[in-house]
Formats: sequence, C-alpha cells, structure tokens
Amino acid sequence: MQEAVPEGAGAMAAVIGMPAEVLADVCQEASQGEVVTAANFNAPGQIVIAGHAAAVDRACKLVGQRKGKAIPLKVSAPFHCSLMAPAASRLRPELEALSVSALSFPVIANVDAAPNTDAGRVKGLLLRQIDHPVRWEETVAHMAAVGVTHILEIGPGKVLAGLTRYITKAIQVLPVGSIEGIEAAANLLG
Repeated sequence: MQEAVPEGAGAMAAVIGMPAEVLADVCQEASQGEVVTAANFNAPGQIVIAGHAAAVDRACKLVGQRKGKAIPLKVSAPFHCSLMAPAASRLRPELEALSVSALSFPVIANVDAAPNTDAGRVKGLLLRQIDHPVRWEETVAHMAAVGVTHILEIGPGKVLAGLTRYITKAIQVLPVGSIEGIEAAANLLG
C-alpha cells in the first residue's frame, strides 16, 4: 500500500459533524483534478476522507468554512480510496493463489455492509476493500438489526468500541488487545 502512494503524497482526515451528502460536495469541489473522497463511514457524524495530500487539505479548509471540523490523521498512505488501486492489483495474484473454503457462517464485508455466505465472493470483497470506503456504520447497524450483541475487537486499542457506541447501544465491543480483553472474551464465549 505504501508503494501505491509515496509517503507524503496522500493524506487522510476525520470529518466531524457533516452529513455525507454535504461532504461529497466538499470533496468534489476540493478535488481540482486530484482524488479526495470519503474513505471510512465510521459513525453518525464521523467520516474519514482520503486522497492526494493537497486535495485533502483543500477539503479540510472547506469543511471548516461550512461549520464542520476536520482533523488530519497521521497515516502513511491514503487508505480505502482509488489511489490504492495499484495495491489491489498487486494483491490480486496472491489472493487468486489461495483456496477459500465454504464459509461456516455469514461474514459482513465492510465494503458493502452485507452478509456474505459465498466463498467465491471472498477474494473480490477483500480486493474491493483496499480501494473502496469502509462502511462501518452500516455494518454495525446491520449486525444490531440481526441480533448481534457482542463484537470482539482484535488488536491494540479500542477504536471500534468507541465508534460502535455512537452507532448503537445494543452491541458491546470487547477489546481483545489486552489480557483483560482476552479473559472477558473467553468468559463470554464459555
């Protein structure tokens, strides 16, 4: 992914308090022939944008002018936008070489926020996730609608736990990046 966009050529920023439709217009106005687009639909009122550094900077200024708040993120590349297409192309042969077994349960892909039970779709969904937006808010809303009550957040930090609280109170996120999280998850799972 870093090879797709050299460090410093791309950027990301969290936009707070701006509807998706308004932010789409801001991104279009700020693009000026470059890429800047929504990359993560995280939670109500929080969308991350990504693209060329100058276009993201222009978008951040426009967000401020329209009474929103933009917070530049410290990232090494502009993830989940079309600038990542070269990374997806490089990953394609690696994924094609793998065998995907039948899925034992539906997996909700963040790229379309829909449950998938078709093993034949897994590789395509993974590839699309590289250069398409993450639809976390819709993903969590779908999980809540079908009765999911707990999510395990695997890895350091509690970012998803915080975002999920803004989306729904019906789901508890257990961070598994610590001993306490592992113990809580083990107790939950029996």
